[in-house]
Amino acid sequence: MVRHRIHVDGMTCRGCEAVLTHEIEAIDDVTDVTADHETGVVAFATDDTTTGSYVEQAVNDLGYEVTGHESE
Repeated sequence: MVRHRIHVDGMTCRGCEAVLTHEIEAIDDVTDVTADHETGVVAFATDDTTTGSYVEQAVNDLGYEVTGHESE
């Protein structure tokens, strides 16, 4: 299991957290999604290291900007 943390610009409220969480959870192979507008971080887990790029694209498609991505 790979843990990811992406930094998201434009996530300003709990509504943003809810939208991002809902949309990211809908992506195959993504689990344990949490979004925090105060830190601007969305964390999630995947079985496949390449899934992180799909999540970044989904976030960008929603009108937010991914400014960083860390995996462990």
